[in-house]
Amino acid sequence: MSKQLLIDAYRGKRTVSAPWVPYSGVHCAFLIDEKADVFLKSPELLAKGVVHTAKQYKADGIPLLFDLSVEAHSVGCELKWWEDNVPSVSTHPCSDRTPKQAELMVPTKDSGRWPQIYEAAKLAKPQLDELDCALMGLVCGPLTLASHLAGVRIFTDVYKNPEFAQEVLTFAGEVCAAAAQFYVEMGCEIVAIVDPVASQIRDTTFREFVTPHCQPAIKVIHDANLTSSFFICGDCTRVMDEVCKLGTHGFAIDEQLNMNFIRDKALEYGKGFGGNLKLTLSLSLGLISPREDAIVSLAAGGSHGYTFAPG
Repeated sequence: MSKQLLIDAYRGKRTVSAPWVPYSGVHCAFLIDEKADVFLKSPELLAKGVVHTAKQYKADGIPLLFDLSVEAHSVGCELKWWEDNVPSVSTHPCSDRTPKQAELMVPTKDSGRWPQIYEAAKLAKPQLDELDCALMGLVCGPLTLASHLAGVRIFTDVYKNPEFAQEVLTFAGEVCAAAAQFYVEMGCEIVAIVDPVASQIRDTTFREFVTPHCQPAIKVIHDANLTSSFFICGDCTRVMDEVCKLGTHGFAIDEQLNMNFIRDKALEYGKGFGGNLKLTLSLSLGLISPREDAIVSLAAGGSHGYTFAPG
């Protein structure tokens, strides 16, 4: 385990070998034989699962949790809880109103589940430090959070009702910045903005509606002298240049992208990059050998700014 190795790779530096991060999420609950909904509500179980998983997988870094409903819940969205997965957002307060009209407020550290997350970090951080494993905070990105707040209409509003979309995304960006500050205070060495649905829009739309609303969170992370990243899912080929121009130290992608293309793009912009172990074909379905898949990803990623991780 090597925290510094991971930080260097995330910042686009050359490393002696590729560091490794399991985006374990509620898999941590499975490893300690707990149901996901119970696990995510308990600071003690959350810390126990994260530390156990870091040890089990010899991780160089690990997210405190991977749950993109936290920010939405902390501003008033209701959740549907599941025993084997993260909760899903079930209400959308901005489906017919702006955040101001819905009287939404930027969360404080006492909002929603943030008190439990702070406590989990307090318990897990010293143990991860002993393992030389970086603690990572994952912030729900502005477009994904906007889709929680307004529902699927946000994807047409960016074209048909841009003023409304900008109001929702401006508020979402403020919430992202607050969440980033919380993770800074928890002692996370790396804070990533996770915006999986940002691959569903055009590059020009990304530039107008995602890029500006990531900046407050990025500023919070960099003002604290911490390492930043941007996680995106799906086939994001058409927005990759915009991702590289966001201002984060690096980015991470999923299994749908070609690692050679991503490596070259990261080197072009001087960014760190992560992926591309196939969650579906390899780890979940076993249609291809996880060992062979890992070898291919490691060979393509190399040792210049590359972090080996699930795609």
